[in-house]
Amino acid sequence: MSPRTPKSGDHGTVLRGKSPSRASRPAASMVRRGEAHAASTFAALGDRTRLSLLARLSRGGPYSISQLTHGSHLTRQAISKHLRVLEHARIVRSVRSGRHSLFELDPVRVHELRDYLDRISAEWDAALGRLKSFVED
Repeated sequence: MSPRTPKSGDHGTVLRGKSPSRASRPAASMVRRGEAHAASTFAALGDRTRLSLLARLSRGGPYSISQLTHGSHLTRQAISKHLRVLEHARIVRSVRSGRHSLFELDPVRVHELRDYLDRISAEWDAALGRLKSFVED
């Protein structure tokens, strides 16, 4: 048998007909999905204005676009655009109140991000511990 040719979006190849066990496939797929969600979230947070909006929303709320625009040098349209990016990344959610949209942090997503960062931190701590043991031995 020859190696399988990877398709667009395929992140691995199966050599000589060997395939990973079925049990490991969902776990690897879940990890990739978690990393993809984290990557899109961190990309959304990679803007000073969006970080500023996030800081403001973290004080409680919900806030209208008018409230979030007050004291800013940005227009309502610019603030709306940044809020939509945060909403698309599921960091912020909007609720309709009459003719207005009110925005607030999505606590579930914030907890997911914290858990993700805790896992990464634990992996780095373990790697540094192994390095320390190796150097000291």
